[in-house]
Amino acid sequence: METRDRLANLATFGAAVVAWLLVGVVVTTRDPVQDPGARFLGAGLMGLAMGFTTVPLFWLAVFARHRRIAYHGDWTRAVRRGGWVFVVVTLFVVLRVQGALSLPIAAFVAVMVVFAEATLSVER
Repeated sequence: METRDRLANLATFGAAVVAWLLVGVVVTTRDPVQDPGARFLGAGLMGLAMGFTTVPLFWLAVFARHRRIAYHGDWTRAVRRGGWVFVVVTLFVVLRVQGALSLPIAAFVAVMVVFAEATLSVER
């Protein structure tokens, strides 16, 4: 692992810590019943925090699978997968606070994301 990879991992984890602190502030200080905007703000921040948390984990998993060799495009793939996590978590939280989340919807979204990522991640 090179210094730039290590610094990128630490910076992403640092951004995740900041995002989780913001989630804590929103959850403890805003009432979603009186302020409906807090629902969407909280959902976006939770998705962002989960996305930032998973990016370095995705990169480290691929790094370990490739026997500690970092290939070109590994960071791009990790960021894309973290983006998928951001979208899915945000969507699930928004659907949950709206009372529209159900198992078939969640399964459909999960299958679509897995299918899209499998299509985009094909190693040529």
